[in-house]
Order: sequence, then C-alpha cells, then structure tokens
Amino acid sequence: MHVLQQQFQVPFSYQVIFTKHLFDSGNKTLCDYISNFGQSNFRKRILFVIDKGVADANPSLTSSIISYFEANQVADLAPELLVLPGGEVCKNDPRFYEEVVRAIDEHRIDRHSFVASIGGGAFLDMSGYAAAISHRGVKLIRIPTTVLSQNDSGVGVKNGVNYLGKKNFLGTFAPAVAVFNDVSFLATLEDRDWRSGIAEAIKVALIKDLAFFEWLESNVAAMNARDEDVMTEQIYRCADLHMKHISGGDPFELGSARPLDFGHWAAHKLEQLSEYRLRHGEAVAIGIGLFGVAASFSAQVLARRKEFGLLVHLGLTRAQVLRLLALEGLAWTTLGALAGTALGLAVAAVLVFVVNPQSFHWSMDLSVPWLRLLALGLAVMAAGTATAWVSGRSAAGRDAVMAVKEDW
Repeated sequence: MHVLQQQFQVPFSYQVIFTKHLFDSGNKTLCDYISNFGQSNFRKRILFVIDKGVADANPSLTSSIISYFEANQVADLAPELLVLPGGEVCKNDPRFYEEVVRAIDEHRIDRHSFVASIGGGAFLDMSGYAAAISHRGVKLIRIPTTVLSQNDSGVGVKNGVNYLGKKNFLGTFAPAVAVFNDVSFLATLEDRDWRSGIAEAIKVALIKDLAFFEWLESNVAAMNARDEDVMTEQIYRCADLHMKHISGGDPFELGSARPLDFGHWAAHKLEQLSEYRLRHGEAVAIGIGLFGVAASFSAQVLARRKEFGLLVHLGLTRAQVLRLLALEGLAWTTLGALAGTALGLAVAAVLVFVVNPQSFHWSMDLSVPWLRLLALGLAVMAAGTATAWVSGRSAAGRDAVMAVKEDW
C-alpha cells in the first residue's frame, strides 16, 4: 500500500479598524487600507453591497461612497451600488445571495478585488457567503452597522444563509480581509437594536472575563442612555475577546467545543418560532436566561442529594424521583411563564393606553399574538421540565444513596 501524506497551514490575518464617518472626504482610513493591500501593480475594483435598512436610514450614503472614490482614486468603484433587503429575510431567500454573485460576475470582481458589505449581522452573513463561493473566495470587507455586528458577528470568521428551514445550514468559514467599525452608523439604530446587541457582550463576558462583566453591570445606565463613548468601549472590549478566542483555539470549529455559541442552542430555535420577529440578540439573551434556569435547577438538585437518597431508601424508584423533579420544574416554569406574560401585558397596556395618548397624543390598538405567546410559553415549560429531569439524573442515582449512608 502506498500513502501520500499532505499537510499545510494557511495563515489568516485581518484588522478590525475603529473609525467614525468612514466615507467623509477627509477620512483616509479606507483608501489607505485599499492602497496598501496586496500587489501595487494590480488595479483593484470594489463592489459595494448595502443593507436597504442602512441605506434608508442614511439617505446620503450612496452619494458619499461615490464622492469618496472620486476623490480617492485607489480602486475602480463598480457603477452599481447593490442595495438589498437586510435582516433575516435576506438569509431565508436564495435570490439575494444569487444577486450578489451576479453582481460580482457582471462587474468583474476577481480575487484581487473587493466586495464591501455594509449592514447588520444577517446581511453580512449573506453577502459574505456570496463572496466566499464566488471564484472560490473574493476579498471581503465588512462594514458592520449594528452593535451586535460590530462587537460579535462582523469580527468573526463565519458566514452563511438559512436553508431547509435551518439556521445557517449553508455557509463557510471565510474571514474578511478587514472590518471597519464605524460608530457613526449606530446613531440611526432603534433603541431595540441598540440594546439587543449588548447580549453578545454579556455572553462573551460570562465565559471569558469577569472584569468585563462587572464593567457591563456598572455601565448599564450609560448604555441605555445611548452614551456613544461607553458603547464604543463595550464594542471594542467584546470584539477583542471574540478575536482572541478565535485565534487561540479552534477558529473553524473542527472540534465539538463551541463556547462562543453559549446561549445560541435555544436562540436559533426561538428566532424560528417567532418567525424572526425576535432579534438575534434578544433570542441569545433568552437562551442565556434559560441556561441560568438550568444551572439553578442543577444546583438545587445537587444540594438535595441526601433528600433523594432518603426517598430511594424509603422505596421510591429512581424513575419516580425523576418524575417528581420534572413536575417541580414544570410547576416553576409554568409559574414563571404566567408571571412574565402578565407583566409583559401590563407594561404593554400602560404604553398603549397611558403613555402614548398622554406623551405623544396619538392612539393605537393593543394586538396580542396569543398563539405565539402560547407556543413560546409551552417551549419554556418544556425546556424547564426537561432541564429539571436531566439535572436530577445523577443526583438521584447511587451517589445519592451513598450520601445518606455517609451521614449514618
């Protein structure tokens, strides 16, 4: 038998550059990067792909890009500035990444040229996937425009689209050649998007950096007040931790450990159940909360090992003990779901019937999505029940009996 052994490494290197008003004529950050990139004897081209939500919120964006490249002749700007829908819809419909591939071909974007993607996390995922599969990978520049894409998804190495009803079923590991975090884009975000991106910072702080988590706690009020300097520091520290994790271990997730997906095991399913009305950051926050519930159940169950051992001594089977634990979990999560729903409805009623008429002098109807609330409540109850049962499996076994014997 003859065997040929092959082994090689491909180094990846990219910068996350923090700036403000990237396309102002006096800001040379982008043109200097393009000018110094790669071989100087190649005339580079650049195709801009823009999230429609960003274009609508920044009406002068396209004209600013055109003016910028007219003033800085570092690359040939593709005459088409491709504007496509953002959000999860662009990942659900293959027409959108196919449209990016079409533009790459039509404007002769080769592997010495760039696709520059401007948008939120989902839009960067979609356009990055299109760039990765065109010519087996054209150069991608990411310009994230949301808190979540600037502190997490935009600085990572993954991209993808949804397929067969599954989140990110099609995708590649293909880092951008550069990421430009322009803080000025954050000013146009809705409060909901401003806040939801902080969930990824909480996630990475919980798994990586206690000091950062404590900093987040102490700066909650400033972030809620949309303090730009505080938010910029949060994004910088979160992106730094994210990138250090990628470089220090398993960047392409060849193994089974995926700590940066903390909170995501439930988040993706919750997004799907809500028909993507939930923001990704909101879903991650719920996922982290569910993990907290699981950890709480586990701690309580372990603390009650002697109680379970005594029940086993009295004749209960392990299955009966687990059934009791599952019923406890169901009772607590049902109570939590009902309390949360009641509190949410109360807050909604105050906003609709009190705050809006008195503060803004306009009225609106309160529409409650009962079926979706029911589905979400049942999902939470099922998760709580399953968590309690799983947590009790080891605590209700032979070790629990031994724990009682140790006291005798």
